[in-house]
Parts: sequence; structure tokens; C-alpha cells
Amino acid sequence: MPKNEARLNRINEELKKELSQIINYELKNPNITGMLSVTKVKITPDFKYAKVYISILNSKNIEKTMLGLKESSGFIRSKIAKTVNLRITPELTFEIDDSLEYGARIDSILKDLKLDKKEEENK
Repeated sequence: MPKNEARLNRINEELKKELSQIINYELKNPNITGMLSVTKVKITPDFKYAKVYISILNSKNIEKTMLGLKESSGFIRSKIAKTVNLRITPELTFEIDDSLEYGARIDSILKDLKLDKKEEENK
């Protein structure tokens, strides 16, 4: 693993931890509803941009929540600038991470297949 890649991974993990803290405990935007979890952060090698992957559970309106995060990105970025020691504070873009829902859907399909197989064996 190249030296720069290891540094990027450390910064990604630090940003993920700090973003989770800020979004869940310091953000007061009423449009952001549901249980939010920062699943992954990818920062560009020049540290100017960071893509933040968010998993949203129990939200009534996911689009409204994502819009609320986009509106609050300036506040979140200023908090990141105070807590994470980087020369450049990255511009944040938020993306929905649907891997948990995808995994749950695959799990239910596998359970259905298992039940079908048991029913066939019992015939």
C-alpha cells in the first residue's frame, strides 16, 4: 500500500468518525429525520472534496433528509475545520448508501429460497 493511500485511509476514517458525531449530536436541522449513519467517506487525493455515504433508517422522507444535509454542509464543514487538522477542509457531498437495504433484500431472498427448498423436500 503506497504511503499516500494509507494517509488517505486514515483521513477517511477520521472524517467518518467526526461527521457521525456532528450529524447525530450537533446538527439541529428539522428536515433531517430518521436514524442516520455515516457508512463511508472518500476524500480526493488533493483533499478538496469528500464524498460522504449516508445510510438512513426510519426516515419518512429520504429526499428531504438529503436536502437538509446538503443545506447544512457549510455548518458541518466549519465544525470539521475546527476538529480535524487539515490544511484544506474538503467540500462535502452527500450520497445515499443503500447497501444495508440491499443486503436485507438479498437476505430475505435467501430465506425464501431456503423455505422453498424445505417445502420441496417435505413433498
